[in-house]
Amino acid sequence: MCVHAHPDDESSKGAATMARYVDEGAGVLVVSCTGGERGDVLNPALKGRPEIEENIREIRQAEMAQAQRVLGFQHHWLGFVDSGLPEGDPLPPLPEGCFAVVPLEEPTRALVEVIRRFRPHVVTTYNENGGYPHPDHIRCHEISVAAFEAAGDPEAFPDAGEPWQPLKLYYDVTFTRERVEAFHNALVERGIESPYQEWLANWEERAASMRAPKVTTSVYCADHFDRRDAALLAHATQVDPQGWFFKVPLDVQREVFPWEQFELARSLVDTEIPEDDLFAGIREKARVT
Repeated sequence: MCVHAHPDDESSKGAATMARYVDEGAGVLVVSCTGGERGDVLNPALKGRPEIEENIREIRQAEMAQAQRVLGFQHHWLGFVDSGLPEGDPLPPLPEGCFAVVPLEEPTRALVEVIRRFRPHVVTTYNENGGYPHPDHIRCHEISVAAFEAAGDPEAFPDAGEPWQPLKLYYDVTFTRERVEAFHNALVERGIESPYQEWLANWEERAASMRAPKVTTSVYCADHFDRRDAALLAHATQVDPQGWFFKVPLDVQREVFPWEQFELARSLVDTEIPEDDLFAGIREKARVT
């Protein structure tokens, strides 16, 4: 089960890993906590079009349905309202009733119910910074951790289904310095303009306010990068097809960094770090039992 804040997050964080496990026969469920109703239109070709901005909720649902077809996962809308990304100094208050301000117990219970129904062995989500400090990403982390702990407790939310305890909890890890440097160096060596020069020049400043990820697990998924990109492009309002995310040719990515990375946050099975499989320790346990 992969728990995300908004539609499109699932296609930019761990999507190739999901596609790999789907192809291997695993059940994979994406939970979108919100409908992404307050997300900006980031595709320059679509920006400013009233028919899109006035129907953004329905459009984002259709985009998610297409991404789901590309990657093959199951999907569940948790049903909360996008909080938006506040800007200004001081920051304005978040909208009344949005995901980030409803009492924590409400979305936690909703996620516990989904866990108990789907019965995942592995849950992925964001770290305590949300991957980046969007209020919905931080709240997504909070409810994922709380639901992981509560789902197996028969005294927690007793009306939310039969208890089920997931065995491992991971945080998504996206653009580590190792990955960015690998891409940057590969592009420079091939005489291709790199979009990562400024990233690297300002890395220390950007990293000062963020905890460095503790990468424990690297999943080989190079054969599924094309589906990852197709799924992200399905979220047409949320991504610029000419943007930096698509500047590194797939053959270069497959050669220099053919993995997606994760941080193991909680495990109820024995496993050895570093891992190359989110199910490490679980497969062994299944064979023994």
